[in-house]
Amino acid sequence: MTRSYRSRGLALLAAATALLTACSGTPADTGSSEGVTIAAAEFPWSAAKLTNAILAEVVAQHPDLGVSTIEPTGLGPAPAWAGAQRGDIDLLTEVALPNQQQLADQAANRVSLVHQTYGGAAQGWFVPTYATQPGQPLAGLTSVTQLGQYADALGGRLVDADPSFITTTQNAKRIAGYGLPLQQVTSSEAAQLAELRRAYERQEPILVYLYHPHWVFAEFDMTQLQEPTPFQPGCFDEGGSGACAMPDYSAWTAASTDLQQEAPRFYALLQRFELPLPDVETMLRSIDVDGEPAEDVAKRWVDANPQVVQQWLAS
Repeated sequence: MTRSYRSRGLALLAAATALLTACSGTPADTGSSEGVTIAAAEFPWSAAKLTNAILAEVVAQHPDLGVSTIEPTGLGPAPAWAGAQRGDIDLLTEVALPNQQQLADQAANRVSLVHQTYGGAAQGWFVPTYATQPGQPLAGLTSVTQLGQYADALGGRLVDADPSFITTTQNAKRIAGYGLPLQQVTSSEAAQLAELRRAYERQEPILVYLYHPHWVFAEFDMTQLQEPTPFQPGCFDEGGSGACAMPDYSAWTAASTDLQQEAPRFYALLQRFELPLPDVETMLRSIDVDGEPAEDVAKRWVDANPQVVQQWLAS
C-alpha cells in the first residue's frame, strides 16, 4: 500500500505540460486546482466506515478544502498505525483512546492526534437483559465478579469481538485477573454479532464484549455488568492485575504532518470535527440493521445538518 497525493502527480504533469507548451507554443490548462488524494485507514467496525464516509461527503461538497478524494483501506489498529508510521497512511478516524494510545505514541514522529470526535463511550461485558430476570438462567447476575457462579449457564464462554481489536488483549487479562473459568472466543465482529442474534432470538444466555456507539443497543436490550474496581492506568500493562473496569473511551482523528502541510484547510476542519454520540448510533442502525450503504447514510446526515458542517468549515 502506498500513499498517493494527487497534487504531487499534478505537479509532475504540470512540468511535463509546460515543456510541451514551450515547444509547441500552445497554452495548456494543467488542472492544478485539483486537491490531494488522502490514504485513510478504516478500522474493522462500522463507526469507522461511517466517519470516513462523512468526511468524504464533506470534501466532495467543498472542493475548496483542497482534497479530491479520501481513499480508505480496511486495516486493524496495529497494521493501520504501522502504516502511518511508515508514511503509507495519512488519516485515521475512530481512533479509540486510551485503547490505541500506545500505538499512537509509536507513530508520533509522523502522525499526531488532532481532535476528539466524541467521548464518554462505554465498553465492557454485557448480557441480554431477559436472561437476568427472575427464573432465568442469569437471575441475580449484576457484576463481573459473579461470573464464576454463572459460568455453566454461559457455556463457560466470553464471546469477544475481532482479534485485531486491542480490547481482546485487555479482555484476556480481565478473565485471568478476575480468576474466571471462562474461555475467550474471538472471531470477526460479524460472527460475534450473529451469535448474539441467535441467542437473543432463542432467549438464551450469552456473555459478550460490546462498546458504544453500536447498533446493537438500538435493537437489543442489553445489561452491562458492573465492575468493582474502576479503570486504573497500567491495569492492562505487563505486570498489571487486569482486574479492573475497561475505560470509557473517546474517538479521535489523527493526521500526518504531510497532510497538515498539503491540505491545511482540511486539517483545520479535522480540528473542529465532532459528532453527537446518539447520532452515530442512529446512523449505525441504518447501516448495520437496515442495510443502507454508509455513503448514503453519511450524505443524508450531512445534508440534514448544514449548521454543524458549517461549524467544521469555519475559519
